[in-house]
Amino acid sequence: MTNGNGTPPEAAQAPQLNVLAQYTKDLSFENPNAPSSLQQQGQPPQINIQINVSANNLSEQEFEVTLSVEGKAETAGKIMFSFELAYAGVFRIANVPQENLHPLVMIECPRLLFPFAREIIATAVRDGGFPPLMLDPVDFVGLYRQNMERQMAAQGGGQTGQA
Repeated sequence: MTNGNGTPPEAAQAPQLNVLAQYTKDLSFENPNAPSSLQQQGQPPQINIQINVSANNLSEQEFEVTLSVEGKAETAGKIMFSFELAYAGVFRIANVPQENLHPLVMIECPRLLFPFAREIIATAVRDGGFPPLMLDPVDFVGLYRQNMERQMAAQGGGQTGQA
């Protein structure tokens, strides 16, 4: 038995995740102390990276997911370089149970975007006169759990005595 287009009914309901578009929304690279920042430094720089994920519903099945990555390299109290990247994608998600939709959007979609964002950052840092910065893989499941715990704590706001 088929559903009219030649596929069995169970295949027609298979979960789908399609990437419709990927793009750089915002990119900033600063090398404020050049050319002195490009000289050999006495110690390796301290590098701090912040990663955030946000999502917007564009329609019932389409979501824009933005992976925001900010970083800064400092040595001896001086900024060597800093960057901000907002890299986004539009995803079509179909046949996914409602309870699985939020984790899918906030974990799997940024996981698909990350390698492209990583390459953009590595290239920007290299073009700024430094060795390419190769970001370590990100645990998006851990990041998601952290954000959910933070939201739960904020919603609980000072309430005590709950089981």
